[in-house]
Amino acid sequence: MKKFIITFIFIILFVLCYIYRDPLYNLYRTYIIKEPEKVSLDKKNEYYRDYDFNCVQRTDDFTPESKQDLLNIYYTVLNSGVDNFSFYCPSSYKECMDEVKNLANDQETLSTINNFVHPYNSFRHLETAYDNYGKITLTIEKTYSDSDISLINAKVDEVEQEIWTDNMSQVDKIRAAHDYIINHSEYDSERSDYNIVKYKSDTAFGPLLEGYSLCGGYTDAMALFLEDLKIKIYKIASANHVWNALKLNDGWYHLDLTWDDPITTTGQNLLEYHYFLITTNELLEKEKTQHSFDQEIYSEVKENA
Repeated sequence: MKKFIITFIFIILFVLCYIYRDPLYNLYRTYIIKEPEKVSLDKKNEYYRDYDFNCVQRTDDFTPESKQDLLNIYYTVLNSGVDNFSFYCPSSYKECMDEVKNLANDQETLSTINNFVHPYNSFRHLETAYDNYGKITLTIEKTYSDSDISLINAKVDEVEQEIWTDNMSQVDKIRAAHDYIINHSEYDSERSDYNIVKYKSDTAFGPLLEGYSLCGGYTDAMALFLEDLKIKIYKIASANHVWNALKLNDGWYHLDLTWDDPITTTGQNLLEYHYFLITTNELLEKEKTQHSFDQEIYSEVKENA
């Protein structure tokens, strides 16, 4: 009888612990371990950018205390090139889980963070999972596959050997890459106008290996050449368009290959320089609809207006 009672009590305790496992765990975290589990991110791939931006910065502290900390964590994880990563909301940051949930559903903000990483570290899909214990797990599906990267890199190396010489200036090399991409690709009107997908024109694969591109393809392709020149860059996105921003000597400039490769009514292929290394004031004087962007997010180019 005594064994039966002890067993019964044990079962009751087990059931109660299971039912109230979440609050019990929270009490454990708050009053026993006091701080959430410390995590670090030491792994970085070869496409890691070792510089920061006004909007987002690298961090080695994965215990967020503000929304900006969360943005920096997301940026750091993406910039490092890992496929998944977990961190914890601390009990001191009361709004943390709500902020994470909002961020997980905020595709505009996530896409903005995507613009600050190397094209090969950008995501096509980013999943944020969270539990009642304050654990957040990011799972990243990359835009570029390993096979795509291998083929694109081989092409970029081939092109650079063809169009660049040692006595060329940085601007000359940028112009040569700009010209090559435009001269060897055309805008993918079937995809943009009719959603007919024949090419990988939204990535660098399209213009470099298939001869067709959308604005995302032009921008990523140009970014790869700029990366090889060790130039600090990111992508600027408006509501319906994307282009390159880069830092040269005295300031930041815009570079828009899509608009330098215009579609003509005659079908004639043109190469223009209207959007080649221009300031923000010059950009907005030329065109304000497709190039209307948030100058607080992409504030580097505002400083050199």
